[in-house]
Amino acid sequence: MITVQDLSLNFGERTLFKDVNLKFSPGNCYGVIGANGAGKSTFLKILSNQIESFKGEVFVSPNLRISILRQDHNIFNDFTVLDAIVFGNKKLYNVMKEKDFLYEKKDFTDEDGMRISDLESKFAELGGWEAESEAAKLLKGLGLNENLLKTKMNTLSGPEKVKILLSQALFGIPDIILMDEPTNHLDVDAINWLEEFIINYPGIIIVVSHDRHFLNQVCTHIVDIDYTQIKMYVGNYEFWYESSLLMQRTKKQQNKKTEEKIKSLKKFIERFSANKSQSKQATSRKRLLEKLTVEEMPASSRRYPFIIFKMKRELGKDILRIKSLTKTIDGEKVLDNLNFTMSNGDKIAFLSENEFSVTALFEILALKIKPDKGSFKWGVSASRSYFPKDNSEFFKDSNINILDWMRKYSKDPAESYIRSLLGRMLFSNNEVFKSIKILSGGEKVRCMLSRMMLYEANVLILDQPTNHLDLESITALNKGLINFKGNVLFSSHDREFVKTIATKKIKL
Repeated sequence: MITVQDLSLNFGERTLFKDVNLKFSPGNCYGVIGANGAGKSTFLKILSNQIESFKGEVFVSPNLRISILRQDHNIFNDFTVLDAIVFGNKKLYNVMKEKDFLYEKKDFTDEDGMRISDLESKFAELGGWEAESEAAKLLKGLGLNENLLKTKMNTLSGPEKVKILLSQALFGIPDIILMDEPTNHLDVDAINWLEEFIINYPGIIIVVSHDRHFLNQVCTHIVDIDYTQIKMYVGNYEFWYESSLLMQRTKKQQNKKTEEKIKSLKKFIERFSANKSQSKQATSRKRLLEKLTVEEMPASSRRYPFIIFKMKRELGKDILRIKSLTKTIDGEKVLDNLNFTMSNGDKIAFLSENEFSVTALFEILALKIKPDKGSFKWGVSASRSYFPKDNSEFFKDSNINILDWMRKYSKDPAESYIRSLLGRMLFSNNEVFKSIKILSGGEKVRCMLSRMMLYEANVLILDQPTNHLDLESITALNKGLINFKGNVLFSSHDREFVKTIATKKIKL
């Protein structure tokens, strides 16, 4: 069990959270949510004792092993895959390495023999003999070949390293697992396997994630960081979301009724306070008025961008026809004889185990690259706007601010107009003068979406637009695309996003 008592943390004059009291029990998965900068990752670091400068106490039951999903993908580059995974159980790893060192000694002594005997006993007790088979099982579950176990980490790709570090966090069935965005860069099969692992896991899991479907599948509780408070609710993300909306509506309705009653009482008092025959009633109503208060609803730290895509003109019947489209990149055929027709109103999600296939298709349709074979034809009424997965080329001119960057794409150069648009996308006041070279991934995505809205196209092409966005921005974009009256071609790792937007799915 983990017990948090009177926890408070300040960064300078800013309070992240204060007077937090929580208990985390075995057999549960706790999803940590909150706006960007609310302190989600910081909270995990406090629980894992990586941050000490806070007030209050965090108690972890004795002899419990805490495992952490590491974020630095290159920290184990000199390790073999097997060693990197076993490192998840530091005691076992140290025993294994010391044992191997002693066995390799040329001048082996009697003392070494005694030490080896002790290490072998500890090795067996810690499950060392099953370590390699367990590591292989974890790799297989995440879609990797067990032959990688003897491979050096520095030879692996980024997505492969992500899966190895996830295997490390899960290795040896630790008592407590802390994970920050575990589904990032995972394919659907790997996410499904991870969900099954968590559902059957007997210990405590505390996870930060922007993946709504994942939170709905695995969470027994939601830990919400907002209003400088951290509160725990029973249920998954969807239950928390619907409940929070209901609570907000209920409070607003209560406040509205109270305000109406206050107005009515004030009118009565003003009307009859000078009338002797009604003075007693006016006095009693005045006392009642003094007791009435309108509950102030605290301003949430959550900020939702306003995303709405408008069309300059309606689409005709013919939108897009693709015939025998084929493309090879770096010797790999990513598109092979692709055929499909897009009709008016279609919102098509493209799914593929190879993300290069989807990106290649979108780049062809956006006229960025040419196919090797086949053809495609856009309808005469179709106007297109493209959101690329890699937006780095749009932010090369690092000497300009957000306002000037947006002005390059706007037909109306007036500062008031551009400020209004950026304000709706959460760039308010002096934030519009922020240099584009220091923008976060999420801020760049919001800039790109702002640019798309300016074009008022009737066909949107979006390649992984949910990458780097927080839950609030994903929710806003999700709603914006559902309400869009035109056509959409898109890809996303967010399964809730795909489920609620797509009218069709095409697997490449």
